[in-house]
Amino acid sequence: MRTKPDALVIMGRSSFDAHFDGARLARLGGLVTLGDPLWTDELDSPRARRRLSRANLLLTSWGAPRLTPELLVEADRLEAVMHCAGSVRGLLADEVWQRGIRVTSAAEANAVPVAEYTLAAIIFAGKKAPFLAADAKRAYGGWSLVTGHGDLSNFRRTVGVVGFSRIGRKVVRLLGMLDGCVCLVTDPYADPAEVAAAGATLITLDEMLPRVDVLSLHAPESPETHHLIGADQLSRLPDHATVINTARGSLVDSDALAAECATGRLFAILDVTDPEPLPPDSPLRHLPQVMVTPHIAGSLGSEIGRLTDHTLDEVARWTSGQPLTSEITYTSWALGRSA
Repeated sequence: MRTKPDALVIMGRSSFDAHFDGARLARLGGLVTLGDPLWTDELDSPRARRRLSRANLLLTSWGAPRLTPELLVEADRLEAVMHCAGSVRGLLADEVWQRGIRVTSAAEANAVPVAEYTLAAIIFAGKKAPFLAADAKRAYGGWSLVTGHGDLSNFRRTVGVVGFSRIGRKVVRLLGMLDGCVCLVTDPYADPAEVAAAGATLITLDEMLPRVDVLSLHAPESPETHHLIGADQLSRLPDHATVINTARGSLVDSDALAAECATGRLFAILDVTDPEPLPPDSPLRHLPQVMVTPHIAGSLGSEIGRLTDHTLDEVARWTSGQPLTSEITYTSWALGRSA
């Protein structure tokens, strides 16, 4: 049986406090050796560098400094990096994989609240609740307000899911609770059989756009997906359709979306924007056809504990020689599919 690996927690102070209550810190201490310091938010000081040089395992999260090639040279005992949050893009250098260091993330656990938020947004979009509420604030007119927003219903709606990502998959499954919902998926990498097993139909984006009542975005950020939804794509959506974005703001051309929503033809629920945050004079901030939330779909509050538990489960598997369930390969990281 191997000696307990030496672990170092690297993340911002507020992240550490959110991730590790007494019970979770005790569980971590039962799995690994926690040196002094057990936590740091920087790797510039001599003390932090010495601590890094002894570590076999790093647990990272929001506020962790980038693991540069220069730092990795000093981390010559490092065997694994386990990220207690979602994306590791921007955190790790290529050299991590070149050295055979294993990498995991809690992105699967973080997908849960994002999918839940998306389902709520889809249901609200069906009734146009956020937009009717905005109208009521300006001039409440009772039942007269419900005109001009399309069919206020969640029965037999057609929802288009762009990106069969870990979040997209969860959204598709959650949509099964809506009576008569037709779910369409577009993703060039998706397996039609897997999409069908989840309860949806795989089609192209061009086929999808004119058919949907709601367009929900779950694609990764990449040069290929920049402004994936632009003026041309928006023009092909049916009147009164709603665009929901909980993925990356750059997937949507913000100016084109604002122009369509300003006409009253389309609606939008945005948890991410481009830029983020939006400038004060952005039309998307002020249009009654648009609801903007401040990037809250991902894990917050007690939900962060789910990420910690997921990571601690991975630590337990790693220390006992069991297969990891959320390992990120170099190929998936480079393509942005699991980053």
